Amino acid sequence: MNMQAAAEAVRSGGVVIYPTETLYALGCAAENAGACARVAALKGRPEAKPFPLIVADMAGLRALLAPLPPALEADLVLLAARFWPGPLSVLLPTRPELPALVRDAHGLSSVRISPHPLAAELCRQTGGALVATSANLSGQPATADPRQLAPALLAGAAGALLDRPWPAGGLPSTLVRLLGGGRLTVLRAGAVPAFALVERFALDPAV
Repeated sequence: MNMQAAAEAVRSGGVVIYPTETLYALGCAAENAGACARVAALKGRPEAKPFPLIVADMAGLRALLAPLPPALEADLVLLAARFWPGPLSVLLPTRPELPALVRDAHGLSSVRISPHPLAAELCRQTGGALVATSANLSGQPATADPRQLAPALLAGAAGALLDRPWPAGGLPSTLVRLLGGGRLTVLRAGAVPAFALVERFALDPAV
């Protein structure tokens, strides 16, 4: 599947496999509730666990967000300047009309600006955010190697964007929540180490 075909599949409500900076992702248009449900069914993932999202740039992020308090806005600007594009996912308040499968019970979504050129281009060509859950069956390991993608996922998706560059592998994105006032909490350790975060933010323990 080439980029044009992948973008057309997403715009038509399909599910595709595509590379990110860390691992292969299984995704769809973030605002398409039916497509999100197809991702959940194909992956075999509990629907109570929201999917993470990626966007191409700050404009794509702003299109997702609910209004932010000034302190949170200031921290987001600081974080974006230091860590994006990059493998740092942030829990942020998003618009209430987004599908339940991409927002938690508190109205938060995990979002990052991906530095992978194909992932970013797919966002641009489809006009918005993409679901970016790892391309593996629930309970199975994620992969950065296209040869290790599960046959069931390849068969169930509309197609797979397997052009190079392939994902770099390693740890998944780090997940944080901004607390305002220069503070954040790390919810999942990952590709961005804690020492890089403490250069700009005070770390609160996860609750």
